[in-house]
Amino acid sequence: MSKWSCDLECATELHRRVGSGLFSGLLVNKSAVVRKIIATLQRELATYIRAARAAHDEATHEQNKPENKYDTRGLEASYLARGQSRQVAELELAITQIEALSTAAWPAGTPIGPGALVEIIEGREHSWYYVAPRAGGTEIDHQQHEILVLTPQSPLGQQLVGRRQGDEIVLDLGRGATRRLRVATVG
Repeated sequence: MSKWSCDLECATELHRRVGSGLFSGLLVNKSAVVRKIIATLQRELATYIRAARAAHDEATHEQNKPENKYDTRGLEASYLARGQSRQVAELELAITQIEALSTAAWPAGTPIGPGALVEIIEGREHSWYYVAPRAGGTEIDHQQHEILVLTPQSPLGQQLVGRRQGDEIVLDLGRGATRRLRVATVG
């Protein structure tokens, strides 16, 4: 049997995998995808921790004591340090919540929700999304495909949550323009 031929047993196995990991020829290991998302968030977290420390050091450095009432360097640095610290806390929470999600195959017919890996088709274009409670906009590359993290609060996330494999979504783009998407697979 050549590597391209498939008997009944092979076809049955391929059919079983649809909806539990086979995305239009892309065999997806959801655990590997989640590990990549977490690794990306951890790298981002390390960057924010360094930035927060640097901003804190600058805000508290002796040379940044105001020389007069118009000297706001120290105050500005403290605002920056506070913002960086908030981002650190947000990333830590995102990592914790994503780690808590199941990486098991999404049961067939189950509505999309946090933890689902979703393939969307628009015309001939295929897009892959991981639905998570936080970290929307995070992108990873998996087997030469981009996977984007969506939150249920995002416009597309709102449209996806509760849908099932095979459902069609019509996005209203305003001014009478729409986009038609189809949920191809959920894993």
